Amino acid sequence: METTATSVSALSARALAAARRRWHAVARRAAVLAAPMRGTWRRSLHFRVVAITLVASSLLVGAFAYLVATQSTNILLQRTEENARAQVKVDAEYAAEQLGIYNQPFSAAVQTTLNRTASSLSRGGPGQGGAIVAITASQVPSLKTATVQAANVSPLISPELQAKVVDGHEVAWQIRTHDLGAGPTKYLVYGSPVPTGFGQVELYYIVPLTTEDQTAVQIRAMVLLTGFALVILLGVLAALVTRLVVNPVRVAARTAQRLSAGLLDQRMAVNGEDDLALLAASFNQMATNLQRQIVRLEEMSRLQRRFTSDVSHELRTPLTTVRMAADLIFAERDEFDPAVARSAELLQAELDRFESLLTDLLEISRFDAGFAMLDAEPTDLVPVVRRVVDRLDGVSSRAGVPIELSVPDTPVIAEVDPRRVERILRNLVGNAVEHGEGRPVAVTLGVDDSAVAVTVRDRGVGLRPGEEKLVFNRFWRADPSRARQTGGTGLGLSISLEDARLHGGWLEAWGALGQGAQFRLTLPVRAGDRLTSSPLRLVPADAVPGPAPDQRPTVEVTA
Repeated sequence: METTATSVSALSARALAAARRRWHAVARRAAVLAAPMRGTWRRSLHFRVVAITLVASSLLVGAFAYLVATQSTNILLQRTEENARAQVKVDAEYAAEQLGIYNQPFSAAVQTTLNRTASSLSRGGPGQGGAIVAITASQVPSLKTATVQAANVSPLISPELQAKVVDGHEVAWQIRTHDLGAGPTKYLVYGSPVPTGFGQVELYYIVPLTTEDQTAVQIRAMVLLTGFALVILLGVLAALVTRLVVNPVRVAARTAQRLSAGLLDQRMAVNGEDDLALLAASFNQMATNLQRQIVRLEEMSRLQRRFTSDVSHELRTPLTTVRMAADLIFAERDEFDPAVARSAELLQAELDRFESLLTDLLEISRFDAGFAMLDAEPTDLVPVVRRVVDRLDGVSSRAGVPIELSVPDTPVIAEVDPRRVERILRNLVGNAVEHGEGRPVAVTLGVDDSAVAVTVRDRGVGLRPGEEKLVFNRFWRADPSRARQTGGTGLGLSISLEDARLHGGWLEAWGALGQGAQFRLTLPVRAGDRLTSSPLRLVPADAVPGPAPDQRPTVEVTA
């Protein structure tokens, strides 16, 4: 018995699991089939308006059709009931008159009179437009039920109806469905007591509702057909009206896309004087104003870039001359007075800064003009990072900021421009040392299958909220009150960002007050590949929790 119960339980579990799998398969199939419809619903205003109109009109027309069909059926049934009630009253009086001459039910003429009366009242039966009339004598067992054509109507007379007529002496009715030989048919059965001289008999008036049912079906079909045609008409009207409104919006959207793509001469056609024409005219005026402003800004930007480039080039010649004189003075400074020697040193330092600024301006002008080219080659980044740290070792020692380097033991090969990568890292490490506040700076190199990354972490003052979006702006400084003699030209991070973008990489920043800052450079291993993740996390592990190492941060720093 235990084995049988276990087998039944196992079979039930397998059947339930199979049913669940089928249900999931059907649900997945339905989701796949519904996906295009959901996409169309989200993308098309025209489709949404037409669909909502069809659904709303279908519900409204369906409710109206149901109401009309129900009311029509009730009216037909009510009319039939009223006619049957009136006819039963007349027939009961006629039957009472015919049977009132008999005082005893044992007379042989009583049964004959019953049959003749039933036949007369039936008026030929349902086939000739009449009804089925049955006369019973429940209180006189010797009399048989009299009915036309010997129809067996006993199944149509329920005990409840018979009880009301016989015992309650009242007129009652009900609707019954039965097969009297012509198929299942619905009948209206009316019963009425008939007093006679030998007791009470019952008169049952049975009316087939075939005509009423057929009429109700025809009414329902006509209402449904009319409602369906009305829904289709409303859908077509909604589609046409919506098309009139949506088409100008689509034209405006396409024109706006062309404008955003740089085709500033695109305009909308203005037809008529209605609201849509006003929209098109306003859109065209806006596009004209935008074109005028963009052209003016582009011209100003071009002039600015040309001015920067020309000034940078023109300053090279006098700077070379001044540099030669300054180098000569600087070389002979030991023979001068201390004040003059100090002036020579200051002159040399400021010329170095001036030359660095001119170099950065020339590089920025190349980026602005689109002349910057990437000279990518397979490069081991480990010696590149070590070389940057070694060259800044003297600066870090004077600032009292040690540099902690963490690189893999194996080579890290990537297709990059080593000169540009070294410049990016030199700017990042130099800024970290400058803002390190005497605390160590950590430089980390990481790699995975698709990307390499370098993070530079300092533990200085940090960045205020929102400043991580500004650090790559040209000439932006975290502390404007700081003397201009400290720090670089203000273009280093901007140039570094352009170098990273030229590689198809990311240059991002994180910072928090009191926790320092961290910069992350991420480059693809193969030139031209698209980055999707970084092997190192942007937010340090000892700081506020941030994105996981294999995720790109929510906020991307851009210039």
